[in-house]
Amino acid sequence: MVWKPHVTVAAVAQRHDRFLFVEERVGGKLVINQPAGHLESGENLIEAVVRETLEETAWHFEPEALVGIYLWRQPQNGSTFLRFSFAGRVSGHDTRLDLDDGIERALWLNRDQIISQQPRLRSPMVLRGVDDFLAGQRIPLAVLESLDLATDVTDPPRLRVS
Repeated sequence: MVWKPHVTVAAVAQRHDRFLFVEERVGGKLVINQPAGHLESGENLIEAVVRETLEETAWHFEPEALVGIYLWRQPQNGSTFLRFSFAGRVSGHDTRLDLDDGIERALWLNRDQIISQQPRLRSPMVLRGVDDFLAGQRIPLAVLESLDLATDVTDPPRLRVS
């Protein structure tokens, strides 16, 4: 069996002192998470976080920086997640859109409210992303590159030995 981590993206969007979250039903429980989801075939990380935020909250998300990359193993079933969390701003709430299946609602929470809901957070990556954001951690989006290795590598780099 080949081991494969779940590659996910998450949006860390702050308005005034509140952050955009979703309340979602997972395994019969109502949990709190950032707008987040899996990278899908054919899309890059930026496209994934924009899509997931719109699908889960009906807010348009504009990524500005990478907050962090988090590796977490879920203790209950051993699934491993590699999460790319993006800082950005939201603009335009499209109330005509239906939210993804399982999403109960979008909500705005400040850090104290997040802490008070800590037992309901979907994973430790949720609070860590907020705290890293509040600490000013920002990585330029330019570090992310999407290469189509089947077509882009026409002259692979060669190792030079001096």
